[in-house]
Amino acid sequence: MITATLDTNVLASGIVTFHKLTPPAQILKAWRAGEFQLITSAHILEELQRTLEKSYFQQFITSQQVAGTISLFKEEAVVTPITKTVVGAATSPEDDLAITTALSAKSDYLVTGDKPFLKKVGPTYQGVTIVNPSDFIKKLQISK
Repeated sequence: MITATLDTNVLASGIVTFHKLTPPAQILKAWRAGEFQLITSAHILEELQRTLEKSYFQQFITSQQVAGTISLFKEEAVVTPITKTVVGAATSPEDDLAITTALSAKSDYLVTGDKPFLKKVGPTYQGVTIVNPSDFIKKLQISK
């Protein structure tokens, strides 16, 4: 089964657009349907919670829904311990944490919507393929 780490921007976007046809929402639906194994870490989930609690996101999701969503990820995704260290590879420390999570779990893919991050890190990083949400959906469709 394909394994993938989704960075915080993909997770947050997928959550707030879950009932639409956005690529991040399609990815979360594919995960819920068992089409790939979601790999995350405590660091990503903490960043996701902080992000979803910001006033912008509160117009889309309640605090209770945020708590339920974080619990769902903790229960249903693989929450991997961080065993690798990456500093300065990406455009921000948060993006380094996404790479670190993917490397620690040996994820097949790291999915990000951050274009500067994709441009800086490139299509692969130490064996992990880095793709945008639309390309990841295509990979999932090919693997069926």
